[in-house]
Amino acid sequence: MRHPNFLLLVSFSVAAAFAADLRVKVVDPHSAAVAGAQVSIYRQGESVPDQVRSTSGDGETVFHLDGATGLRTQVLAPGFAAAWAEVDPSSSSPVLVRLQVAAASETVVVTATRTLAPEQETGSSVTLLNSDMIQVMQPVSFADALRFLPGAVVNVAGQRGGLGSLFVEGGDSRYNKVLVDGVPVNDPGGTFNGATVPLAEADRMEFLRGAQSTLYGSDAMTSVVQVFSRTGTTALPELRLGADGGNFGTAHGFVSVAGARSRFDYDAFADQFQTNGQGPNADYTNALQGGNFGVQLNQRVLFRLRARHSNSRTGVPGEWDFNGQRLLPPDMDQRARANNFLGSAELLISGPSRWQQRLTGYEYNTRRLNQDAISDRSCDAPPFDCPFSSTAHINRAGFLYQGDYTPRHWAETTVGYEFEDENGNVSFAQPVPRLNQAAYIHQRLVWERLTALAGVRYVHNETFGDKAVPRVALTFLALKGRDVFSGTRLRFSYATGIKEPRFEEAFASGSGIVSNPNLKAEENRAFEAGFEQALLAGKYTVSGTYFNNQFHNQINFVIVDPKTFTGQYRNIDKSMAQGAEFQLAGRLSSRLSLNGGYLYASSQALSGASEGQPLLRRPKHSGNLFLTYFGSRWGANLGGSFVGRRPDSDFLGFNVDHSAGYARVDLGGWYAIHSRVTAYANLENALNDHYNEVVGYPALTANFRAGVRFRIGGE
Repeated sequence: MRHPNFLLLVSFSVAAAFAADLRVKVVDPHSAAVAGAQVSIYRQGESVPDQVRSTSGDGETVFHLDGATGLRTQVLAPGFAAAWAEVDPSSSSPVLVRLQVAAASETVVVTATRTLAPEQETGSSVTLLNSDMIQVMQPVSFADALRFLPGAVVNVAGQRGGLGSLFVEGGDSRYNKVLVDGVPVNDPGGTFNGATVPLAEADRMEFLRGAQSTLYGSDAMTSVVQVFSRTGTTALPELRLGADGGNFGTAHGFVSVAGARSRFDYDAFADQFQTNGQGPNADYTNALQGGNFGVQLNQRVLFRLRARHSNSRTGVPGEWDFNGQRLLPPDMDQRARANNFLGSAELLISGPSRWQQRLTGYEYNTRRLNQDAISDRSCDAPPFDCPFSSTAHINRAGFLYQGDYTPRHWAETTVGYEFEDENGNVSFAQPVPRLNQAAYIHQRLVWERLTALAGVRYVHNETFGDKAVPRVALTFLALKGRDVFSGTRLRFSYATGIKEPRFEEAFASGSGIVSNPNLKAEENRAFEAGFEQALLAGKYTVSGTYFNNQFHNQINFVIVDPKTFTGQYRNIDKSMAQGAEFQLAGRLSSRLSLNGGYLYASSQALSGASEGQPLLRRPKHSGNLFLTYFGSRWGANLGGSFVGRRPDSDFLGFNVDHSAGYARVDLGGWYAIHSRVTAYANLENALNDHYNEVVGYPALTANFRAGVRFRIGGE
């Protein structure tokens, strides 16, 4: 009677003897742990993954094998090439996977598909700034980093802290979705000031061009910009601190402490920047505090909490220097303030089976004040310097679920649901909440030389109602090539983009304006076709993309009663933009990388008073260059932003109708005095070019910063 129980016990013991926990550790070329890598386990000869996990802060993840043998693992990590490694289940040591820096087209990115995928399989144009590049560049804000990336045209109204706008593929400055650690930081309706958002402790930035509303919803009409914060990775806590200073009374200091031990990782940081600026009323200060904390609750569940808070103050001299002509005195007392907070809580669940699931709650809160107390430039004539006080309080809070299913290594399905509560209390508009919902599905298939992507988002917005937003893309490896011409890939995509109305447009109130809560979404019909040519065994890549954007239902202000000059915002405008972007990317050596681009963009208003005219602040010709060297003892960069003449307006009656072209060149470098002490320096606008990015607002001339940073602890 005891034999069956005895046999069952023996069978269980044998199975337990063969079952084992497999640990996989992922490191970068410098042997530092890589957090957030996706690790999949496959049986030899099969394309179906047994299990999928993500690495924690220490770069490790654990699989329970149940006696499986003949295994291999695939690792995908943002900023690196995809990697495969053989697995020996009998070994008690962790499987070590060392990632390598890849050619631009083979680099794994996140933003293009909301999942980890090699850039060549996304059907999109993506540019990445990794942590090494950011460390050499030392950008003060988003705008300082973006201006050197292919396809980006950055306009800052004046010097540090001035309104910073991004124009991509001929679209409006409100047609870009901007996310920090997955949290949208645009105002509802797309407004974003890229010159006052600091980049301290940024691990990488991804810049995705093209209409991307299928995955990102409103505002992603022509691009998506996403920044990811650094994660602690060293068992011994690492303290980093430093300071630098320069001309124009510039001072900057920073400190962070980060690490990873057992199930926990952490990074807490603070940054302070201030400058007097050049000229009157040009001072700027910004203080940042933040943190990134993670805990591996068990083998399958990772919880992460992130937060950032910044507080800026800016002098606003207004329009006064028009392409070198000082037609007005600067405003001596206008000031702008911004207080921004973002936070997110994320639960990453590996499973069941081949699923990766994310549940994210987030909030973005911004308070802004712009005021002028004294009429020091006359209130009776242009520029009408009348006392005023303008305020805005914007809050976006939401919940996002995303599930990624990988039935084969060549197939991936992404499904998601997002709920967002938008609240706005702005001058001249009623404080009205807006509750929005969306569901999306996206499929990626890789079959031999062909990659196909298709997706659709269904949106319910309380202002414009219901809308379906599709996107399809194909990439095809037309020629595999050899050593010199190492592969020719063709790319096509069709997509639609949407942008919800701003609160000021839908809910405006007060004398001289009538609210219009029935505004439609602004829309873009976007088509792209391009090629990508690999050279010298993939060491270099030359690519070209033709884009054609048709914007319609664009919102503009219309006078509805000429007697009282009362007006209303309506969907009355349409415009178009087409052109071509060319890019050269490659690695001149293992330590030296190059990324350069040229953009030709032709834009035109198709209705309204400007019908037939090119769109403001979109140059026909622009180019970017970024050359980076990262060695063991020193590193350096050369960045160039070259922008041609473009239409603009002073809006004051001086008949200034353009901004002159300019060339901005930045230099940066660092030298390791000791393994834990590094000196660095940055020279911006090295050619000392005097120019306006926005007509009437002089840009900062040559400016220099130098300092020292220290590292205590770590590994």
